[in-house]
Amino acid sequence: QVQLVESGGGSVQAGGSLKLSCAASGRTKSTYFMAWFRQAPGRERDFVAVISWSEGGAYYADSVKGRFTISRDNTENTLYLQMDSLKPEDTAVYYCAAAQSSLNIWRSGGYDHWGQGTQVTVSS
Repeated sequence: QVQLVESGGGSVQAGGSLKLSCAASGRTKSTYFMAWFRQAPGRERDFVAVISWSEGGAYYADSVKGRFTISRDNTENTLYLQMDSLKPEDTAVYYCAAAQSSLNIWRSGGYDHWGQGTQVTVSS
């Protein structure tokens, strides 16, 4: 099993920045992709960004492209999401996730392990 623990959420004004972290522990050798999803009240859990754990190739949802940066520290088994130029529309609970295959890394169903989520609130 893989355990994921998120941190770094909070409340910021529009245009501000936050950096989220996700620490992975347990059996992590089979993890090939890690991603960030977010879910606002009454909405589905939506894809934000994904990164290949070994090569570092990253892909982003159009809504965050150019503003968010996903990265990882292999030695510490930690995933990050740097969020800049935040908008009120970014307000949501943010979750990190780990996938052990590449069957579907664009949907929440493609991931095997999830963190507990961390709240991000952007005020105008």
